[in-house]
Amino acid sequence: MSSLEKIFVTLANLFPVWVLTGAGLALWKPETATWFQPTWIPYFLAIIMLSMGLTLSIEDFSRVLKIPKSILLGVGLQYTIMPFLGYALARLFHLPIDFVIGLVLVACCPGGTASNVVCFIAKAHVALSVSLTTISTLLAVIFTPLLTTLWIESLSLELTGLTLQVDTLGLLMKTIKVVILPIVVGVLLNRYFNPLVKRIESYTPFLAVLSIVFIVNFILAAKKDAILEIGAPLIAAVVLLHFFGFLLGYFLSRTLKFSEKDAQTISIEVGMQNSGLATELARSNFSNYTLATVPGAISALTHCILGSIVAGLCQIRGQKN
Repeated sequence: MSSLEKIFVTLANLFPVWVLTGAGLALWKPETATWFQPTWIPYFLAIIMLSMGLTLSIEDFSRVLKIPKSILLGVGLQYTIMPFLGYALARLFHLPIDFVIGLVLVACCPGGTASNVVCFIAKAHVALSVSLTTISTLLAVIFTPLLTTLWIESLSLELTGLTLQVDTLGLLMKTIKVVILPIVVGVLLNRYFNPLVKRIESYTPFLAVLSIVFIVNFILAAKKDAILEIGAPLIAAVVLLHFFGFLLGYFLSRTLKFSEKDAQTISIEVGMQNSGLATELARSNFSNYTLATVPGAISALTHCILGSIVAGLCQIRGQKN
């Protein structure tokens, strides 16, 4: 690995620094982020998904057969604990319907690629992390639209007395376009143009990190007034969503006798969501609810902070064992 490649790898591993710095600037000086256009979000999200695909080969999916219990538990918790937490916290904090939509979308999305970086920093089971992110992302085509429809329609009836009709098919098609297609393209490029992919693979993770930062910063800057005015309950709900995701992911794994490293990995995967996907689904499918994108931006910031703390705790625990 060349010196330049090492620099880009280091820059990618510092993703919490970029997210926190960018978020601070976006809230302090919104003009540092409002140059970004909302119509660019799906393209930058595609960069994130393509970056994941470039790291995968068709043979990598055989890992699922070698660790089926860990995969089953991680994906199972991803699509049971998180959606239920999103539902329960939306009710507990009596959030406005815009924030309910955004929070439920975050809770029903798959694990994010940032979790792979956190697992690497934490010295957890990186191969398991990548497998969990990939499988939960592929399953998102089915589970994210269905779970989102179920919980949003239920919550809207409870909170407003009216049923908010969710375009499940629209969510399904958007998920395929912004998630599955870029990953498939990445896998095919890795298979048929492997020498070229090897030359750029050290640089693409940092591009993915920058894409996350741009999306988060724009939402925070554009919705600054709403966040400052009515954001406290939402921030509390998002923090608790991720906190309990990390916590329950770890303790349920250990209760079921999984190894320490596998439990740490599952904890990180369950606790960190694809907030960029949640933001884009909110923007494109719930355009009448303009604040529905805010929970996704706050989620990205939150899980980066909590993920960094968890990575540090995992390192300390690893040194003691």
